[in-house]
Amino acid sequence: MRIILDTNVLVSGLFFTGTPLKILKGIRRGQYRTVVSPEIVDEYQKTINKLARHFPNVVNANAQLELIVLSSDICQPKKLIEPVCDDPDDDKFIACAIAGKTKIIVSGDKHLLSISGYGGIEVLRPREFLERYIQKN
Repeated sequence: MRIILDTNVLVSGLFFTGTPLKILKGIRRGQYRTVVSPEIVDEYQKTINKLARHFPNVVNANAQLELIVLSSDICQPKKLIEPVCDDPDDDKFIACAIAGKTKIIVSGDKHLLSISGYGGIEVLRPREFLERYIQKN
């Protein structure tokens, strides 16, 4: 199974505990594979760098991100013809899903959640994803 992680899910898993961390552990165990684009990786990196200044005790967030990216499928999406999300910055996740032929985005973002179903792409909250796909294994 291939999925896309919204930035907040990835960062929450790297810096905190709970459901997002369980999802990252599933990636490490090979239960599923992440799909990213250069634009998404750039957003991940900027957000991690910003948070690392506020949470200096978190060790190796950049190294963990590098491992996740190295194990991900990288796609080169085309810009969407028309905006899909109310927040156009979130369109990069939809564009990546389309280009990467990925049907699941894991996100708690209200803008992405509101367009679940667009192009056959399902947007699931982290807990819903965990319950539906990880805990069954």
